[in-house]
Amino acid sequence: MDSSLHRYRMQLETTSWFRGLPEALRDALIAHAGLLTLEKGQALYRRGDPADGLYAVLGGAVAIGTVGVDGKEALLAVLGPTAWLGEISLFDGLPRPNDVTAVSKTLLLHVPEAALRGLLDATPGYWRDVAMLMAQRLRISFENAEAATLLSAAQRVARRLLTIAEGYGGLNASQTRIRVSQESLASMVSLSRQTTNQLLRQLEDQRILSLKSGEIAILDFDRLRAASVGDAAM
Repeated sequence: MDSSLHRYRMQLETTSWFRGLPEALRDALIAHAGLLTLEKGQALYRRGDPADGLYAVLGGAVAIGTVGVDGKEALLAVLGPTAWLGEISLFDGLPRPNDVTAVSKTLLLHVPEAALRGLLDATPGYWRDVAMLMAQRLRISFENAEAATLLSAAQRVARRLLTIAEGYGGLNASQTRIRVSQESLASMVSLSRQTTNQLLRQLEDQRILSLKSGEIAILDFDRLRAASVGDAAM
C-alpha cells in the first residue's frame, strides 16, 4: 500500500458517507486503494464499460452524463472533492450506466473491484454501508427529476446551484465557489445557454451570486434557497 494515501483520509472524512462508515471498512478501503490522475477531457470510464471498482475525487472534478446517438449530451452532475462514484455496477454487475469525464486535471482514489468484492464477501454487513452511497445518489436523482417537471426555469437554476453548493446531499463536500460552466449548468437543467445566462445575471444583479469565467460564487445561501422555491420576497 502507498503510505501517502493516509494523508487523504482526513479529506475523505469531510464527506458524510465515508465518515459514517465503520472504522475497519474505512481502513480497508484506504489500504486497497491507489491513485489515478486524469487530464482535462480524459474519460474515467464510458457507458457500457465493465465495472472496475469505486472512485473518490480528491482534486479537480468529473462530469457524469451520456452522449446520445445524435451527439447531444445529457449532463447529470459535476462532482468534485470528495465525491465517491461507481457503486451502481458493483450491485447489479452490469456495465457502467453513464460516461464520467474529467472537467479539469483530476486526482482520484481508486478501490479495485476485486478488492471491494473481497471485503464485502468477508463482511456482508458492509453491503448496507455501500448501499447508503447509492441511496444518497438515488434520492438526489429523484429530486432533480421532480424539479425538472414542477419548477419554473428560474427555480430550476437556483435549485441546481444550491444542490451543487451543498454537496449533492452529502455526496461531496459543500462549497461556496462552483466551478461549472454556464453551458454545463444549462445542460443539467435542460435550458438553453442563453436562458441560463439571463437567469444567472438576474441572480447576480440581486447580489445572490457572482459570476466569473467558469465559476459561480454563492454570496447569499438564504436568498438562493428562497429563489429555488420562488419566494418573491427574496
